[in-house]
Amino acid sequence: MNAPDRFELFVIPEGKKKVEMEVDTKIPNAATFTIEREDHTLGNMLRGQLLKDPRVLFSGYKVPHPLEHNFVVKVQTVPGTSPGKALKDATSELISEINALKNKFDMDVLRHRTFEDAKASQAGYDVDSMNALENHHAGMDVDF
Repeated sequence: MNAPDRFELFVIPEGKKKVEMEVDTKIPNAATFTIEREDHTLGNMLRGQLLKDPRVLFSGYKVPHPLEHNFVVKVQTVPGTSPGKALKDATSELISEINALKNKFDMDVLRHRTFEDAKASQAGYDVDSMNALENHHAGMDVDF
């Protein structure tokens, strides 16, 4: 087939860096960053995080071609702040937000499991036997 190997989606080729910066000579305090082996998911999150920063005047991203596994972010900042510093700060803040979201999710899952265990034990059922019963009758969820 003509499909590229799957490892090409995440393995950075030799001689390439994960992030490359090219300073814009026409616009002051602007740079273009090429980020390898990432897609719209990270590009859009990074653009949004950059725009939350009051030091950033402009941030946009594009994927140059659908068969290329990279995206390009253009950043312009106020005088006195480098685009590289703004990108680094936005990346750190994004990682913190994702970690906070993961922690909240884990706590909610734990809370839900504790609630279900308490509800099952209050009804006088053994939790393990209830799980076995649910798995046994999983295909029989039919309304008569």
